[in-house]
Amino acid sequence: MTTFLVTGGGGFIGSHVCDRLLAEGHRVVAVDDLSTGRIANLAEARGYGPEFTFFNIDLRAEGLVQLFERHRPEVVMHLAAQSGVRPSISDPTFDASVNVMGLLNVMECCAKTGVRKVVYAASGGTLYGEPRKVPAKETAAAGSHPIAPYGITKKVALDYLAYYERFRGIDYTALALANVYGPRQDPHGEAGVVAIFAAKMLAGETPTIFGDGNQTRDYVFIDDAAHALSLAADKGGGRLANIGTGLETSVNGLYRMLAEITGFTGQPASGPLPPGEVRRIALDIDLAAEVLGWHPWTHLVDGLSETVAFLKGV
Repeated sequence: MTTFLVTGGGGFIGSHVCDRLLAEGHRVVAVDDLSTGRIANLAEARGYGPEFTFFNIDLRAEGLVQLFERHRPEVVMHLAAQSGVRPSISDPTFDASVNVMGLLNVMECCAKTGVRKVVYAASGGTLYGEPRKVPAKETAAAGSHPIAPYGITKKVALDYLAYYERFRGIDYTALALANVYGPRQDPHGEAGVVAIFAAKMLAGETPTIFGDGNQTRDYVFIDDAAHALSLAADKGGGRLANIGTGLETSVNGLYRMLAEITGFTGQPASGPLPPGEVRRIALDIDLAAEVLGWHPWTHLVDGLSETVAFLKGV
């Protein structure tokens, strides 16, 4: 049994990772300040009794080190972040406070308590800026120019992870996650177009497509992403690996698929494209297959159907 500490454990991705690790027989300590995470997301994890522990704490807090000292995690899944592009543009200082200073506090706690491995959730949708080639390979990160402060913080984090590996002996794997979607994604948040569109369609409300709708994203289902994060606990040391599908899906195409699944017959509203949004992105996933033995297995229409079914039951 390995003890994992999951930052952002009450969030959409973090709660699924907690469930996955617990199901694999591990002990999990989840931390979350619940600014965007929800206790309700942890209902399944709490069913594991003493194998699961939750703490409501900001990852920038001085008291975080005492939590590390008490529970002595062997592996840290660092998923907590300010994860919105638009909020990072309106308040880049707060974005950096959470995503850079928060990371440094976590890494210092790891160094002081002998953590073996850190698995870091990087952002495949923003890390590469406007990639020259699509699907984007991991090698493009070195010369990339992220458009928004959120992407900038995710890029600089890779250099900090390399520093802590070289000088403090902490192994890491960084996973550049594509647009993760699925059950528990917040339909009222800034990110998560799948949940936002689906919830509005189910309520008979009109979703808004920003720009011309031809911008593309790579959508990866939550179960596939959680599987990759679990594998990275023991594989891919010192590497950045993309976690996506390699496929581009336009916003217009996504709208049509969700409209068919939900039975929605209305036309979308339109709005101006917000700043900081890339035009095209999909991720080359060959390296994830090589170093993690991972590949996605959920087809988009199946994942969308499962997401809609979840939203119907909420």
